[in-house]
Amino acid sequence: MLRNCGMGFGATALSALFRDNAFAGLDSAGRDRHEAFDPLKPRQPHFPPRAKNVIFLYMDGGVSHVDTFDYKPMLDKHNGEDPHKLMKVRPTQFNNIGKILASPWKFKNYGKSGLPVSDLFPNVGAHADDLCVLRSMTVTFSEHTNANYFLHTGFGLQGRPSMGAWAGYGLGSENQDLPGFVVVNGGLIPPGGLDNFNSGFLPAAYQGSVFRAADPPLANVRRSDPSDAHQRSKLELMRSLDAENLKR
Repeated sequence: MLRNCGMGFGATALSALFRDNAFAGLDSAGRDRHEAFDPLKPRQPHFPPRAKNVIFLYMDGGVSHVDTFDYKPMLDKHNGEDPHKLMKVRPTQFNNIGKILASPWKFKNYGKSGLPVSDLFPNVGAHADDLCVLRSMTVTFSEHTNANYFLHTGFGLQGRPSMGAWAGYGLGSENQDLPGFVVVNGGLIPPGGLDNFNSGFLPAAYQGSVFRAADPPLANVRRSDPSDAHQRSKLELMRSLDAENLKR
């Protein structure tokens, strides 16, 4: 009946359910068969989570911390002075020679915690006691690329799994229609490129899938060849070269 009515979509859905059940149980090594088949199967965390949802916004080129929630009185004190006379400035690729610049925004203390918030966010300041602002996370990198790697992977060089990859590896994904790790590209990939969202030494299933505003939203879902025949000829050439290499 499911095959004959509704153009057979019911039978298609039933076969997908049977597929999931077919991989239920444990294999000879005691591992979950479904987990081996589906690396993004949802998993329970080791500890009860306190947060239901986490929204991680990495705003490349976003507003500076010293203009928002991180008041720096020393910037006001030494505004316009040469930083090399006050401290040892590490060289960068841009050979920074500018003067110290104080924030153009005024700060006020809000809430019982006295959280300093700039005039940019007066309405946010009203909720100061509901915010947790971290100022203890610092690094010694003077270049954007290495600092980005450290932020996303915890290591200053490329090749390590990113935070999103670790989340998918540890928790899986409850969504069966999207990748476990989605990167929303607003038009600019940060310094360091896609290695910021790589899976490193973890399986490729955990790497970030970049979604963009352009059409199509995912790269490489449409062929770049002008015709099927052109694509087939390229694939046949690759097969013939591979066969010749195998004979050696």
